[in-house]
Amino acid sequence: MQTSSEACIEADGLEKVFQVRRRTGVLRRERREVRAVDGISFTVPRGEMVGFIGPNGAGKSTTIKMLTGILTPSGGRLRVAGIDPPRERTRLARRIGVVFGQRTTLWWDLPLRDSYALVRRIYRIPGERYRANLDRCIELLDLGALLDVPVRQLSLGQRMRADIAAALLHDPEVLYLDEPTIGLDVISKAQVRSFLQDLNAEQGTTVLLTTHDLTDIEQLCKRVIVIDHGHLMYDGALAGLHEVGESERTLVVDLERELPPIEGVPGARTVRTEGPRQWLAFAAAASAAPIVSRIAADYPLVDLSLREPDIEDVIARMYAQQRPDAEAAAGTGAEAGTGTGTGAGTGSGAGTAG
Repeated sequence: MQTSSEACIEADGLEKVFQVRRRTGVLRRERREVRAVDGISFTVPRGEMVGFIGPNGAGKSTTIKMLTGILTPSGGRLRVAGIDPPRERTRLARRIGVVFGQRTTLWWDLPLRDSYALVRRIYRIPGERYRANLDRCIELLDLGALLDVPVRQLSLGQRMRADIAAALLHDPEVLYLDEPTIGLDVISKAQVRSFLQDLNAEQGTTVLLTTHDLTDIEQLCKRVIVIDHGHLMYDGALAGLHEVGESERTLVVDLERELPPIEGVPGARTVRTEGPRQWLAFAAAASAAPIVSRIAADYPLVDLSLREPDIEDVIARMYAQQRPDAEAAAGTGAEAGTGTGTGAGTGSGAGTAG
């Protein structure tokens, strides 16, 4: 764990509880608690780029809203750039940038150029600094032809690039990105990833990246944090996540003609065949190169493609593995006479620590 002077983001036992009312009759309503975030702790050092992932409804957006000061935590301790987000939200806003994939911070009916001018006034960015940052974003994100186009006429991919530029005009210390490559073609994705790598390397900007695209994580982040149902499931290297979840990648192979299932390829197994097309599964942490080489040497290969594991599948496998451990721990506690509370506590820890 880094010291406070080294840490840019610190979350300690962070919680967010919502009170939800549900109709149970004509005149009756039932109130219950929903723990969107349940005691998660992590630290992000200055200048690190971290993947923050999980399935839909995991608590990612709620956590980011607390990190930006939009929501007030129900419990725990939180600091971002040395600031308490809910208490000093305005001060924090000048030191962070936020891009939500499905929402724009730009003005819908204004040309992109005018939206950026308003951003400059809101953050009171000095003229020389504003022009330098804008020119850099225009060049690296290929926005030159879009400056006079109203935001409402931009495609989703164009708007994503425009929103990233807007979030960086005031030189934030921390950048929160929610699905930054959604809707982008292959070339645009490469542009955005290269831009973010340069930003992190040259300016030391701390980046928290939320995405369902594991390729984004693999190319940009050395570390990944996984949450699900408000619990911290995993915090470490991406390769370690694949090992813990025993996730698999899929190699889709197109052959010249229909053949029996491919066999004898070390580390891979055929899981499906359909005419000349075959699907082979192999460990996500392993390299595809030797598998491809072996197939190309032994079979009449026409084409192939590689499919990354779905993060929901990875987390489901993690749960499936941890559930027996949690039940065993609970049972051991009860047999040893330590009481139901100790057994349940041990089981919960095993189920959420990842």
